[in-house]
Amino acid sequence: MKYKFNHFNFNVLNLDNSMKFYEKALGLKEVKRKEAEDGSFILSYLGDGVSDFTLELTWMKDRTEAYDLGEQEYHLAFTVDNFEEAHKKHEEMGIIEFENKAMGIYFITDPDGYWIEIVPARK
Repeated sequence: MKYKFNHFNFNVLNLDNSMKFYEKALGLKEVKRKEAEDGSFILSYLGDGVSDFTLELTWMKDRTEAYDLGEQEYHLAFTVDNFEEAHKKHEEMGIIEFENKAMGIYFITDPDGYWIEIVPARK
């Protein structure tokens, strides 16, 4: 029996803002959507166009308070083929939260405060 990663979920307060962020910052686009018949939630699945893995953004209609993200010990990670160009773009967007130059990585934050690690593609 084999298991394969499918998706990861982030709960978001403003779905439109989050979708715009992920498209601009990481090039992710919506590949699937599920809307509750009663309008209580929307699930938007974003893909990178390369892998089958998706990021599920969950929007809950009645949610108004920020989500408790704990101590930010969990995060999503992306590799990028042009690390310098990505860093410059994210720096211009003002979304770099933390950088570890010794490890050659940095973290950006989305509109809800989730951390995303950016890792250079290793050759």
